[in-house]
Amino acid sequence: MANHLSPYIHLDGTAREAMELYRSVFGGELQMNTFGEFGAPEGVDPGGIMHAQLETPHGWILMASDLPPGMPHTPGGTITVCLHGDDADELRGFFARLADGGTVNVPLEKQMWGDEFGECVDRFGVGWLVNISGA
Repeated sequence: MANHLSPYIHLDGTAREAMELYRSVFGGELQMNTFGEFGAPEGVDPGGIMHAQLETPHGWILMASDLPPGMPHTPGGTITVCLHGDDADELRGFFARLADGGTVNVPLEKQMWGDEFGECVDRFGVGWLVNISGA
């Protein structure tokens, strides 16, 4: 088996909704398990997402969970997910759907280095960078 590196997003009770958004943006197979399926301890929402995993048609794997009580939530933290490539239409679509209901920090437009670039934070507090390679 090969090694992989996958973003794992911790959310404050919105993991199901966020992962369903990401499935609608990227496509793919989404699997979710609740805390209740594994015998949630007292004080933990049994309907909360203990682990979710989205495997996209691109071969990307995105994971997430709801935080159990007592764990601090830092929306976005100090990491941002970067999407990059040369399929401009697809990347523009990803950006538009991720930015919907969120905040655009840098509009997706041509930059001084020749690429199109944009930065947004989705409605769940997750930061996204999109870079479309120039000609």
